[in-house]
Amino acid sequence: MDPTGFLLTVVLVLLLIFVVITVVRAVRIVPQASSLIVERLGRYSRTLEAGLHVLVPFFDRVRARVDLREQVVTFPPQPVITSDNLVVNIDTVIYFQPTDPRAAVYEIANYIQGIEQLTVTTLRNVIGSLDLEQTLTSRDQINGQLRGVLDEATGRWGIRVNRVELKAIDPPASVQDSMEQQMRAERNRRAAILTAEGSKQSQILTAEGEKQSAVLRAEGAAQAAILKAQGDARAITQVFDAIHRGDPDPSLLAYMYLQTLPKLAEGQGNTTWVIPAELTEALRGIGSALGGRDGAPDAGWAAQARPRRERPVGEPGVDVFGDTQLEDPSVALRAAREEAEGATREAERSTPETRGSAAPQGARQAPPAPQPQQPPSAPEPPTTGPGAAS
Repeated sequence: MDPTGFLLTVVLVLLLIFVVITVVRAVRIVPQASSLIVERLGRYSRTLEAGLHVLVPFFDRVRARVDLREQVVTFPPQPVITSDNLVVNIDTVIYFQPTDPRAAVYEIANYIQGIEQLTVTTLRNVIGSLDLEQTLTSRDQINGQLRGVLDEATGRWGIRVNRVELKAIDPPASVQDSMEQQMRAERNRRAAILTAEGSKQSQILTAEGEKQSAVLRAEGAAQAAILKAQGDARAITQVFDAIHRGDPDPSLLAYMYLQTLPKLAEGQGNTTWVIPAELTEALRGIGSALGGRDGAPDAGWAAQARPRRERPVGEPGVDVFGDTQLEDPSVALRAAREEAEGATREAERSTPETRGSAAPQGARQAPPAPQPQQPPSAPEPPTTGPGAAS
């Protein structure tokens, strides 16, 4: 092989390789959301956006590649002193986005480090004017102040700060213990207040319930007393009306009085029977009604008996209460007469010697006539009373 031809072949191959490398380096494809800073002969030439671009070989050079997407950077905890001389450690998170690739490359050497240092100094200035309690409760205010300062300072760097967040605020351990004790005491105080308010409300409700219960019991007792009084009044009125319509004579009243006397001695503890003073008058009345000592009625007692009141047949009973219909006295009187007549017949069968007792001269005995040892019956409305002239 000719040495000249071999050398020529090598040269051609090297030339081809050089051309291929040059073409490859001259053609650049820029991806989306990225920018390339191109320098020509050491000076800034242009910024390549997304797409296909051709560079001038040996004259154009790519200086830097800038990511235009929003970036998140977190910084380690930074010790910051508050206005009340307490040291707290604060973690920050920065959200930023490059808006001018040329300024981000040529205005600052490392914009990430610059943002970090600017955040630390700004955070110390902001926290230094706040105490611990304001620092813990004013995160939104601190975030707004940090974002304003950082956005203004990084604007000339071609960086836009979108958001600043305080990730954590850690006070000293002793302060945390004091805060926990204070929080526990505050919660205990609130619990005691709520317990006292609950007890107060419970006592108030209990007192109101007892008051309403007492009022209702009093109203019930008053209504019961009123109803009982109305019932007693109705009963007394009915009895009073029946007595007055029956027009009983003193002998019947005396007999009823004697029937009531044994009830005074009822009871296991009664060893003494007190006889009222009216017993003599009652016995005298009964004796006069039964004919006296000689079998004739006492004219003086008969004269003292009040005259009977004639009641027209069918006269209705008096109803003093509009809502209660009293028993008809004629029905009660008729039943009393039947009982009295039955007792009289029974007495006549047991004591026949008393059948011939003469009535006072010039007087006509009204049926049924009272017999000895027999309680007088309620007389019918007579045409002539005992002892009246024929």
